[in-house]
Amino acid sequence: MLEHRSKPLLPFHLFLLRWLRYLIFSLLLIGCSLGIGMAGYHYLNDLPWLDSLLNASMILTGMGPVDALKNDASKWFASFYAIFSGVAFLSTVAVFLTPVVHRFLHKHHLDQDKP
Repeated sequence: MLEHRSKPLLPFHLFLLRWLRYLIFSLLLIGCSLGIGMAGYHYLNDLPWLDSLLNASMILTGMGPVDALKNDASKWFASFYAIFSGVAFLSTVAVFLTPVVHRFLHKHHLDQDKP
């Protein structure tokens, strides 16, 4: 997946293609996370889809819910979705930044090996 430290640095255009793949995967993770949140808010709290998207987006980014929760099931869901969202958001950022950090460390390692 990523070049070994003994290999030369990947050409920049191939690096950009790699970063694009990681970006697409990150967007899929965010999309799936939003889908889970939207479904939970829609079915458990009887919110319209747009309001469910708003609540899921706000929770996923760490800003908190917008609408009041109407029943215990929606409160349980919101609690677990908030925990899941914290991990999912940070994991997505890590996935997105992996190629950049790897390239930086790889270049740093190659520079150290030069006499």
